[in-house]
Amino acid sequence: MTSPPRATDCHAHVFDPVRFPYAAGRRYTPPPATVDELLRLHDALGLQRVVLVQPSVYGSDNRCMVSALRQLGDRARGVAVIDDSFDRTHLEDLWAVGVRGVRLNLQVAREQDASQGQRMLEALARVISGVPLLVQIHAATAIVLSCAATIRAMRQPLLVDHFGLVRAAGGASQPELAPLLDLLAVPHVWIKLSGPYQISEASPGYEDIAPIARALFDAAPERTVWGSDWPHTGGVARSANYRATDVEAFRSEDDARNLGLIDTWLPQAADRERLLKSNPARLFGFDA
Repeated sequence: MTSPPRATDCHAHVFDPVRFPYAAGRRYTPPPATVDELLRLHDALGLQRVVLVQPSVYGSDNRCMVSALRQLGDRARGVAVIDDSFDRTHLEDLWAVGVRGVRLNLQVAREQDASQGQRMLEALARVISGVPLLVQIHAATAIVLSCAATIRAMRQPLLVDHFGLVRAAGGASQPELAPLLDLLAVPHVWIKLSGPYQISEASPGYEDIAPIARALFDAAPERTVWGSDWPHTGGVARSANYRATDVEAFRSEDDARNLGLIDTWLPQAADRERLLKSNPARLFGFDA
């Protein structure tokens, strides 16, 4: 696949545990993944822009991501993790270095309490009220749908991570897909097609994703973006005596092949340009 000029990877992480130690209460321990490694990958793939997403291992300590944003300059934007200790000054400082959103990650803790997820989403929207940041949610499909009323009432853009975690094996007729497509009709709701292994067990080709990806894109062609999910955490099966402090290798993924899946999902060049260039430029303010 040939990427359009200013193509954007809207979901990547940077890990630098030597300079920026991981949070004590993390649930896994990844090896380093540097800005230089990310740039080499993007140069090979023909990607010129990136959105760095704060990984859960850093909690609300965004220093590693902020350092990477400063190194990358105008080609990068960020999505931070915050808590209720962040005031407007903190948020404006994050904005100044390129942060354009905040993330609510309910999936890493396997949150299944719909009411708790809704309370956390409402609280996050209140904290960022008055600052033009989007909200990015990573949660099981059922949890996202349980928050539909809150999402519809939000004033901020809402970006749903990783295909909304709709299971590819269920196909385009599965019960959870239709209400997710309905939610995507809301003008401020966006969807991210990122990390095919997040919803598929049909590696390495992930052929079963195509109907899901197409349905999501067709529901919101002007509000769909793509991300690699580099460097692909969760790469090994955990042993019975696994500890969160054990270094866990990244998944082995063919990033060029994963990017090439877009050709199958979206055979029209104009659609691929929306996905990779114009949509992320609008959402993350690259051309502002």
